[in-house]
Amino acid sequence: MVDQMWAGVRERVGVLGGTVGFFGAATHGFRLDPVLAPAEVEALEARLGTTLPDEYRSFLLQVGAGGAGPCHGVYPVHRTGDGWAWSGDGADLADLDRIAEAFPTTGPDPEALAVLVAQRPDEESFEGEDEYDTAMEEWDDRVGELLWAADRTVGAIVICHIGCGQREWLIASGPERGRIWSDNRVDDLDLAPLLDPDGRPVTFARWYLDWLDKAEQHLRQQAG
Repeated sequence: MVDQMWAGVRERVGVLGGTVGFFGAATHGFRLDPVLAPAEVEALEARLGTTLPDEYRSFLLQVGAGGAGPCHGVYPVHRTGDGWAWSGDGADLADLDRIAEAFPTTGPDPEALAVLVAQRPDEESFEGEDEYDTAMEEWDDRVGELLWAADRTVGAIVICHIGCGQREWLIASGPERGRIWSDNRVDDLDLAPLLDPDGRPVTFARWYLDWLDKAEQHLRQQAG
């Protein structure tokens, strides 16, 4: 069933090559990287110490190793001199040595985060720019310790860049395995599961195929 969901998807993406004015198209150009061979996926999983979520695994084998997709595209995964890596803005935030660990579904205490956000330095309350910059650096360090701790994103892979430092992650291990989580920590918000209009968690396939449907609809509207 998982294998069948990707039937014809690579060809559908190819048809969209001339689409303009669709968010992210200027970045990925509706181009897909070549698919990975089964032996390559197995080597990647050996590097991670765990199997990839089924929908994403079959995507790599049948659609592509990355490229055209939601927002600015699906981050490609490829061999490197050290083994394997995903490439893209912030892809290195994922600790590939800890992908097999369960992704934590809860982050910092919301009340503690709210208090810290409320304490953000107000530039107008400082006499000089140097004093304000120092206060902001100290505040950023405190936010970093709370929101950007390495343990916060174990078991997950950065899969896509939305823009302005916002990203989306594919959860690879733990109870949220196979689902997409949004990362708005740049706006002082914790990671949160991506939900559909009915409040249901969005899996990798749903995330990708919904994007493809919207892109095709945009192309039809362009054609009149």
